[in-house]
Amino acid sequence: MAAIITTETEAIAVRSVIPAAGKGRATRLIRRFTAPIVVVVICLVVFTWISITPLDSIEQRTLNPAYIIARVREHLVLSVTAAALVSVLAIPAGIIVYRSSSRVFHAIIFGLANIGQATPAVGVVILLAIVWQTGFTTALVALVAYSFLPVLRNTLTGLEQVDASVRESARGMGMTPNQVLRRIELPLASPVILAGLRTSLVFAVGVATIATFINAGGLGDMIINGLKLQRFPVLLVGAVLVACIAVLIDWVASLVEDAVKPRGL
Repeated sequence: MAAIITTETEAIAVRSVIPAAGKGRATRLIRRFTAPIVVVVICLVVFTWISITPLDSIEQRTLNPAYIIARVREHLVLSVTAAALVSVLAIPAGIIVYRSSSRVFHAIIFGLANIGQATPAVGVVILLAIVWQTGFTTALVALVAYSFLPVLRNTLTGLEQVDASVRESARGMGMTPNQVLRRIELPLASPVILAGLRTSLVFAVGVATIATFINAGGLGDMIINGLKLQRFPVLLVGAVLVACIAVLIDWVASLVEDAVKPRGL
């Protein structure tokens, strides 16, 4: 009789776990695909509204597929290139600061990074254009300077949060400091580092809109033209596209973060 009761209890427990697991999977799927679905719906609504709205000659010249695709491409190239350079520069800088025991060196690195972050983005862009030149390269340098601090700070924070006992165990197994960094510390710190990269990407997408002031292209052209010429459809499409790109890039970055994050974290 006890065996029968135990078997029935286990069966009830299994039946209660299966629906819970199914609900958990459904919740994860909904959470994973909500962002792209919302973006697609918003874009469909906006472009449907544009297609049925009478446009004058200026709006027709701006709101055509060739012009929009060119501006989106420029915006993506500028944003993604800046984020890639930030990751290449800021992550090694964070590792160097983490390895260094000099407080003066820490202060210098974080002071320089804070200058780029604290200065208004448009101020960085215009200042570089005045002392250097206008165009894509200047906008790229400004974006890198503005997005550098979140990745640097998250890299240092992630490495410092690794449990000291884990490091000691790895060293006790005979690992060199570089092996500990590569095999233990960086994988464990990867969620925090990737969170900083996501923040940097979203920063870059938003700040890239002001690259139009120095002739670097991007969707800022549409927004500024819509404001100057008082063409609301042009302004609306430019603003919506910037917001949708930011959401989609953050969504893709979250998928990459989930893929590379060590199991169990």
